[in-house]
Amino acid sequence: MKYWEQNRKILETYYPGLAEKLEQSEDDWEGPLEIRGTPSGLPTLLVQGMHIHSPRDPAAEARRIAAAEPGDGPVAVFGFGLGYLPEAIAGTAPGRPLIILEKHPKILQKALEERDLTELLSRNRIVFVVGGSPEGITGALQLFSEPPAVLKNRNLVSLDESWYRDAENHLRAFAQRDEVNAATLRRFGRRWVRNLAKNREAIRDLPGIRFLAGSGRGFPVFLAAAGPSLDDIAPLLPEIRERCIVIAVDTSLRMLLRRGIEPDFAVSVDPQFWNARHLDRCDAPGCCLIAESAVYPQVLRRGFRRKLLCSSLFPLGRFIEDRVDPKGVLGAGGSVATSAWDFARILGSAEIWIAGLDLSFPDLKTHFSGALFEARFLAEAHRLRPAETYAHLALHGGFPFKAAAAGSGQVLTDRRLSMYAGWFERQFRNYPEIKSYLLSGRGLAIKGAAAAAPEDILSLPPRRGEIDARLAETFGAMDGGFGNPEAQQGREKQFNHALEELRKELDRIIAVSESAAAAAREAWKNASLLSPERREAVLAELDSANHTIIGSAAKDVAGFLFPPIEELESALKTPGQDPFRSHLELSFRLYEALAEAAEYNRKYL
Repeated sequence: MKYWEQNRKILETYYPGLAEKLEQSEDDWEGPLEIRGTPSGLPTLLVQGMHIHSPRDPAAEARRIAAAEPGDGPVAVFGFGLGYLPEAIAGTAPGRPLIILEKHPKILQKALEERDLTELLSRNRIVFVVGGSPEGITGALQLFSEPPAVLKNRNLVSLDESWYRDAENHLRAFAQRDEVNAATLRRFGRRWVRNLAKNREAIRDLPGIRFLAGSGRGFPVFLAAAGPSLDDIAPLLPEIRERCIVIAVDTSLRMLLRRGIEPDFAVSVDPQFWNARHLDRCDAPGCCLIAESAVYPQVLRRGFRRKLLCSSLFPLGRFIEDRVDPKGVLGAGGSVATSAWDFARILGSAEIWIAGLDLSFPDLKTHFSGALFEARFLAEAHRLRPAETYAHLALHGGFPFKAAAAGSGQVLTDRRLSMYAGWFERQFRNYPEIKSYLLSGRGLAIKGAAAAAPEDILSLPPRRGEIDARLAETFGAMDGGFGNPEAQQGREKQFNHALEELRKELDRIIAVSESAAAAAREAWKNASLLSPERREAVLAELDSANHTIIGSAAKDVAGFLFPPIEELESALKTPGQDPFRSHLELSFRLYEALAEAAEYNRKYL
C-alpha cells in the first residue's frame, strides 16, 4: 500500500471518480495477486502462479513490445498489470493518447499500491475502461479522431479472453467506419448526386421535421425495426397502435401494412435503389413519410398522406437547404433504425418501445418473415444457387462473431451490426432522460436499453384518440405556416437564387481547377528546364488557385466526389524521386479530379 495515497491524489485530480470505483468495486476476481522482486530491482506480478511480466526485467520486456508501435497516435493497451507497458509507450512519445482496458479493478488497484505511477498518470492523456462491460470502449473511442493501435499483455488477456475479444471487436468496428464510409462513397456517391439533382424541388416544396419537434411529448413511441424478433410482436400490433405513436422503418413497413396497421410515420433515408424497393406496393395514405432528400426519387412519389424531409446528409442538399429552408437535423448512425430512433427523440417522447432491433442473427435469420430480402432470395434462387446461398452470404459476409444477447446467452452478430449498437449506446448515454425498451431478449445486448416483455407495453393506457388529435393539430399549424402562398413564393425565389449561385460557383471551380491542372502538368513535364523564378511563379499560381477554391461557397459540393488523397498518391509516376516534380504531379491530378467532380455536379443540375 506504500504508493496508494500519492497515486490516489493524482487520480482525484486527473481521473475523478476512478479511485472510488476501484475501492468500491465488486470484482469477481478470486485468488491472490502476488508481488515478487526481479533481478532488475523492479517488482513483477504473479496471477494464478503465472508471471504477468518478465521475471527478470519487466520494463525491458515492455519496451520491446512498445517498439512494435512507433509514432504518436493513440494506443489501446489490453491488460494493465503493473503498468510497465503503458509507461514504455509513453516513454517513446510523451503525451501519447492511451486507452487502458483492464478487466479486473483489483489488478489496477494493486498496481497503484505497489508502484509510483504519478508521472505516467499526470503527463499523459489516458482513458480508463475498467471492469464492467467491454462495450465501454465505444465511448472512449469517441474521444479520438483515429482508431488506436492495439498492444496486449498476452498473459493477462489469456485469463479473460472473451472479455478482451469483445472489446477488440468493438474497436475493430469503430476502425472500420472510415473504411466503410470511403468504400460506400466510391460505390454510391454519384448515385446520391443524381438523386439529389432529381429531388431538388422537394427541398423547396416539402416541409421539414422541425415542424414536428415536441409534438409527441407525453406519448410513448413504438418503433418497428426490421429484425427477426419483429415476428414475435406482430400479433400485438393493433393493441400497440392504440397506445403509442407508431414509427416504422422503410424495411418494416411491409410487415405492418400486411397486418392492417398503418403507422403514424415511416422513415426512409437510404439513397440506394434496392432500399426504395422496400416500399413497393406499400402505399399508406394514412401515414407520414420522413425522408432524406437524396433518397431514390421514386420514394418521394409514393402515396403517403404527407411527406417531410430531414436535413440532407450531403453537401449538395445542404447548400440548397441553407438558402431555402433548413429542415431539421436527424441523427444518422448508418442504419435507418438509428434515424428512426432519433426521430422519436425529436418528437419529444420520453418512452421508446422497440421491436426488431436485433442487430444480430437470432435463429440465424436476418429479417422478419416476408421481408423484401427474403422474397428476393427466393425469386433469384435456382438449382445451382439456392436461397440458402444468399442467406449464408448475408450471415457470414460481415465478419461474424458471437456476443452477449439482450436476454441470456450469446447471439451471432457482425462488425457492421455491432457498429450500429455502439451508436445506440452513445445516444442512450447522451439522453438518459429517454427510456428505451427492447421488446425481445433474442437480439444483441445494447447497453442502456432496458429489457421489457410484451405485457409491459400492453399495460399502457389506450390513447389513440389523443394521439390523432395532437398530430392533426401539429399538421394544421404546419400547413398554415409553411404552406401559405406567401411562404411558397418566398421559397421559390430563394430556390432559384440558390441554384444560380451554385451553378456560378461550380463553373468558377471548374475553370480555376482546369487552369491550375494545365499549369501543373506543363511544369511537371518540363521541370528540369524551369528556372528558379519560373518555379516560384508556378507555385504562386497554384497557391492562388487554392485560395480561390477554398473561398468558394460550393467547395464542399465539388469536393464530395473527390477521391481519397491516398488513391491519387498511389498513382504517382514520380513518387519521392524529385520533391518538386512529385508535388507538381500530385497537384495536377488533384485539380483534374476536382474539376471532374465539380463538372459532374454541374451536369446533373
